[in-house]
Amino acid sequence: MSRIGIIIGTTRDKAAGKEVGEWLYDLAQGRKDGVEYTLLNLKEFDIPVLTTEVVPAAANKQYADAKVQAWSDAVDACDGFVFVTPEYNRSVPGPFKNAFDCLAAEWAGKPVAFVGYGPAGAIRGVEAWRSIVVNFSMPQLRNQLDFGFFTDWVDGEFRPVDAKVERTNSLLAELEDALSA
Repeated sequence: MSRIGIIIGTTRDKAAGKEVGEWLYDLAQGRKDGVEYTLLNLKEFDIPVLTTEVVPAAANKQYADAKVQAWSDAVDACDGFVFVTPEYNRSVPGPFKNAFDCLAAEWAGKPVAFVGYGPAGAIRGVEAWRSIVVNFSMPQLRNQLDFGFFTDWVDGEFRPVDAKVERTNSLLAELEDALSA
């Protein structure tokens, strides 16, 4: 059984990313035999700022901090990922980048899809992620999703338009296919 981790990449208390990630997780359930989806909410891992003496690439997936070890185990159990990411100051959110940097081999060679959200759909944040994941030879899906606060939220509630639902299903199918490539 292949496992795809949907990572909610924000730690804010009232985060739109949680809505997007949970919606995506619900949509993904039962899509394809042999593929399961798991939701990894970054906030629940409470990962500390990276300060270890041993660089993650030399840690052999063994970390002194229990929170980082739990994060490592969760990421390592996945065969591919969907990064659900906001955009902070034209880049990736600091806590998500820190969580990414705390690990190394756990990411290597695993395919990744990007789902951005925000006023402009986190397009620049996703572009920043693209240059980061290259370091671990993570195959990236060319297509990405961008949910906008002005188009996909109605009265403060996440309600993606029908075309985005179709695009989401296509993106998930592409990621599922990438697992067997």
